[in-house]
Amino acid sequence: MIFTKTRLPGLVLVELEPSRDARGSFARIWCRREFAAAGLDVEIAQSSLSSNAARGTLRGLHFQRPPHEEVKLVRCVRGAIFDVAVDLRPNSATYCRWQGFELAAETGAALYIPRGFAHGFETLTDDSEVLYQISAFYAPEASAGVRWDDPAFAIDWPLPVAAISEKDRSWPDYRALTALR
Repeated sequence: MIFTKTRLPGLVLVELEPSRDARGSFARIWCRREFAAAGLDVEIAQSSLSSNAARGTLRGLHFQRPPHEEVKLVRCVRGAIFDVAVDLRPNSATYCRWQGFELAAETGAALYIPRGFAHGFETLTDDSEVLYQISAFYAPEASAGVRWDDPAFAIDWPLPVAAISEKDRSWPDYRALTALR
């Protein structure tokens, strides 16, 4: 695996190094030793799969409130997505900045998202699937989010939104959320 740091500290693009032969290819997508050597959290408490029927489906921006914050390793296993992480760590030099990556099943690349980030994605193809490996068990009482079109972040989503849940459409603006603290 190739671990590439991004412009947001702690956010890492994880690319595969497949072996190829006449049968096709084989690549390791997870190795506790390699992730630890790269200085990344190696705990996995659960894995989840998101299936999305239509191109332009948007999910997010989600995060878990302390003490239930999560590390996520996100990989598109069918189709392609535009995956976004937003730095919500108040003491970070990149606070409120976002970065997006195209993740496609054909490349197998994944995005390692550290604690303190919000996460969301938009599908670039019909019938996409996204695999999450998550460091902590889901805690419904800690579930939170901010709006996908929040002006505090000004995310440049690649497609018009074709489908979004009412819950995701109704998240508050981040500035309003932080004013309540």
